[in-house]
Amino acid sequence: MATRMPSLSGATGWINSPPLSTSDLRGRVVLADFWTYTCVNWLRTLPYLRAWDQKYRDSGLVILGIHTPEFSFEKNIDNVRMAVSDMGIEYPVAVDSDYEIWRAFDNHYWPAAYLVDAAGVIRHHHFGEGAYAETEAVLQQLLAEAGAVYVDQDLVSVEANGTEVEADWSSLRTPETYVGYLRGASLALSVDEDALGHPYTYEVPPTLKLNQWAPDGEWTIGDESVSLNGEHGAIAVHFHARDLNLVMGPATPGTEVPFRVLVDGHAPGEAHGTDVDEEGNGILSEQRLYQLVRQPGEVDDRRFEIEFDRPGAQAYVFTFG
Repeated sequence: MATRMPSLSGATGWINSPPLSTSDLRGRVVLADFWTYTCVNWLRTLPYLRAWDQKYRDSGLVILGIHTPEFSFEKNIDNVRMAVSDMGIEYPVAVDSDYEIWRAFDNHYWPAAYLVDAAGVIRHHHFGEGAYAETEAVLQQLLAEAGAVYVDQDLVSVEANGTEVEADWSSLRTPETYVGYLRGASLALSVDEDALGHPYTYEVPPTLKLNQWAPDGEWTIGDESVSLNGEHGAIAVHFHARDLNLVMGPATPGTEVPFRVLVDGHAPGEAHGTDVDEEGNGILSEQRLYQLVRQPGEVDDRRFEIEFDRPGAQAYVFTFG
């Protein structure tokens, strides 16, 4: 039996649209896109979603973003609204903070795209990045089946910037690295379990092996993040990738925490990311993904450090590209 598009009744809110039901979407081709706004893998798909929305909306396509959070702060609908606005998302977004729609689809991935035909039947899905030409070809087919008068068969071309640029897969040797204790890995220090969830003073070892990380100063290693308690603190990681990103934010929303980035002990210069200047200076002001390093030219092993001179910083996961 064909799988029909599940109910959207579990949405805890809507952005760019009044509440929608599956019956409201009947007769339209739907691309249901599961995302969470700090996920770098999803961010790199966003240029295609915007382009498809612009090109095919008048032909009967509805892109439906389903925002299902990974971290607790992503349940804050104000954070999601800000991300939708900042990222130029104009299609409807269902806020799925209770995972009701996620479970209804039996979904397990960010990003995940489900193509639904005009009769409400799921006809195609893709998990993760890539396969853009395949996905667009299927949505063109479904639009034609739905009776669209004319569907341009040319595929979209996109120009991505910042965190939306495709990863340099050939040089990417460092995996996503969570720093909270529930999913944390590759910590270069031996930590007593009694210290987890409580302030503790750490010291970065002189040498980190590739893909290892460590905090320095007084931090609390929590279940999903590390939080700086002391007046000065740092996090170091030894990585091999063109890009280094860090999901982080101020522990108290609305406050700012200055930081400085070093690459191999020096200001990043031309290797600075979009959220720091050439001297490595940046401001932690929102709970989101920050791009901190983009290496020009040949990619090599690097030691990265981020320093804070006041308490209140929280870090969640390093991602690379």
